[in-house]
Amino acid sequence: MTASEFAVMRFSTTPLPERQRVPMMRDFYGPLVARLDLKPASDDPFYFEATARALPGLTVVDLVSSPVHLWRDRKLLDGDDRVTLSLTLAGSGSISHVGRELTRAVGSGFLCSHADEFNSTIPIRSRNINVSVPRSALADLVPRLNNHFMRPIAPQSEALRLLIDYVTMLGHDHALTTAGLRQLAVTHVYDLVALAVGASRDAAEVAGSRGLRAARLRAIKADIVASLPTPGLSLAQIAARHGITPRYVQALFEQDGTSFSKYLLEERLERVYRMLRDPAQKARPVSAIAFDAGFGDLSHFNRSFRRRYGLTPSDVRGAAFLMEGAGPGAR
Repeated sequence: MTASEFAVMRFSTTPLPERQRVPMMRDFYGPLVARLDLKPASDDPFYFEATARALPGLTVVDLVSSPVHLWRDRKLLDGDDRVTLSLTLAGSGSISHVGRELTRAVGSGFLCSHADEFNSTIPIRSRNINVSVPRSALADLVPRLNNHFMRPIAPQSEALRLLIDYVTMLGHDHALTTAGLRQLAVTHVYDLVALAVGASRDAAEVAGSRGLRAARLRAIKADIVASLPTPGLSLAQIAARHGITPRYVQALFEQDGTSFSKYLLEERLERVYRMLRDPAQKARPVSAIAFDAGFGDLSHFNRSFRRRYGLTPSDVRGAAFLMEGAGPGAR
C-alpha cells in the first residue's frame, strides 16, 4: 500500500444462507484475512460483520458478532509482527494470550500481539474495534512494550475514549484527501495508542501536543455539530462536557486557525444553507430553519448569512428551486 491509498474492505455473513456462514468464515475470512479460526459460542443464528479501513501503517477493524469462540494457534501464525489495541464497545468475554488472561469489559481495551497465539470466548453479541499498528512504531513510544500485553485499560482512560472517537470519525472522514493528511492521521492514532498503553515521558509530551490535541479538537467539533440546535450553546458548556478549561478549548481552535465562536457560527450557517436547498424543507419558513440551527436573533442571522454567502436566505432558496418551477422547457 502506498501513502496515497485508503483501502476499505467489508465482509458480512448476512447475504449468506445460515448453513454457509460458519464454513465461509472458517475457510475464507478466518484463515486468509484475519489469520484466526472460529466457531459459534451459542445456538443462536451465526452472524459476523467486519469493516476494515487501512492506511499505510494502520488498520482499523470494526467487528460485530453473535456469540463466538475465536482462536489463533501456531499453524495460523505467519510472521505478522503487528500489535493490536482491542477496544470493547459492546458485549464482554474472556481472552487468554501470552500466558495471561483477562475479562473484557465494555469501554475497556487491551493490547495483544499478532505474533502470538490467543484464545477468546465472547458469549453474547459484541462489537469491538481493533486498532493494529506496526510493533516497531509503538515500541519507539512505549518502553518495555511486551509488559503491556493483556494489561486491561480502564474505560475511564481519556486517551482510550479519544482514540475510540478518533478512529470512529476516521471511518467517516472525507477530509483525508492527501497523502500528507492521511499520514498525519496515522501519527495521531499512534500517539493515542501509546498514551492509552503507557507512553514514555518524552513520547507522552509530544503526543499530548499532537495526537491528543487533534483528537480533543475533533471530539469538540463533533459535539458542537451535534448540539447546533441548542440555543445559547457556549464555550463554557462545551469545555465542561469535555473536562477541560474554556481557555484550553480556545487554544485548540486558535491552533486550527479559527475560534470557538467562528466555528459555531460557520457550522450553523452551513446547516441553514443546506436546509434552504433541501426540497423537504421548502415549505418551512426561513425563520423556523434558522431557529432549528440554533440562531436566537434573526437580525444577527440575516446579517451573518448575507456576509457569508453574499445572498439573502430567500435568494438562496429561490435559486435552488428556480429550475424546478421553470417547467420542462427550462433546460
